[in-house]
Order: sequence, then C-alpha cells, then structure tokens
Amino acid sequence: MDFDVGQRLKELRTAAGLSQRQLAARAGVPHAQISMIEANRSSPSVASLRKILGGIPLTMTEFFEPDRGEATNWHFRPEELIDLTSRLYTSDDACSRRLTLRQVGNARAHNLQILHEHYEPGADTGPSMLEHDAHEGGIVISGQLEVTVAGVVRLLGPGEAYLFDSRQPHRFRNVGDCRVEVFSACTPPYL
Repeated sequence: MDFDVGQRLKELRTAAGLSQRQLAARAGVPHAQISMIEANRSSPSVASLRKILGGIPLTMTEFFEPDRGEATNWHFRPEELIDLTSRLYTSDDACSRRLTLRQVGNARAHNLQILHEHYEPGADTGPSMLEHDAHEGGIVISGQLEVTVAGVVRLLGPGEAYLFDSRQPHRFRNVGDCRVEVFSACTPPYL
C-alpha cells in the first residue's frame, strides 16, 4: 500500500492549527503547492517536502515514521536504516528518477545526520536550491554526482568528496546513466 503523503501533510498541518496559506507562508512556498500535495495531485521533491515540513516544524523521520521508538543500540543493520524518501513515490512512478535517502539512527538525538544516498539516473534533490543552517559533507562511492554550491557546479566521481556551509544554495543531481551512491553527513540535522 502506498503511503498517502497528501493526507499525512493535511493531518499534521491541521494538528498544528495552520491553514494551507499559513503553512505556505511559514515554509516560503506557494499556497497552491500545499493544496496540490494535500490533494495528491503533485508529489513533492525531497527539497520541497523538507521546506514545507520546516514550517510545522517537523523532520522527515517524524513525517514518515511518527511511531518509531528510540533505538538503544549504537549499531544498525541495513534494514534498520530509516527510509526518508521511498514513500514519496507511488508504485506508478518510474524508478529511473528516484532518490533514496536512508538515515542512520536518530539524527536529532545526536545532532548529526548520516545518510546512505542513492540517485538513479536523472534523480535530483529538486528544481529549487536547498539552503539551511548547517554544514554538510559527503563522499561519492560510485557513479558521478553533479553538486552545485553557490552557483559553482562540479561533477564528482568515486572517491571525491564535498564539504560546505549549507546556508549556501546547493543542489545534488545524477546527470549520468549509472546509479550514484553517496555517504553523507549533516550537522545539525536537516531532513
């Protein structure tokens, strides 16, 4: 069964006592974008959803897994990583453009977000640039990732890395025809 992103957003917005217009103003997005997502007529990009959730405020983990208990262990098997993105896609969406973000443990509790990322060919973080109060870095494991920071574009391959102040506008894209794998970290957590 597909996760109902629109219904979940509407429930959270209503619980926060916000109208669609109020949430849009807080998040800095057009009112129509909130309306389209809640009606399931539009699927948000990772960047768009993160921006909208910032207006509530809520993390993507809290959005997708509100009942997740606190892990007491310090090690995690692959199936224990928190899936932050797959429920943004419906079963009808083409897999070729998917972005998969899986988080290690409770980022908020440790003030550090560690992600295992996969970008299918054509996948990106969204058409708008990301900006948030943090620092982030990562290492490309396989494929080639286009990283844009403050208007400077670089194509990074295996073994190459990035580290920057996240208040600078930035974006990540797979412009190649092979899957990209990245390990990244962000502090304080953003997603």
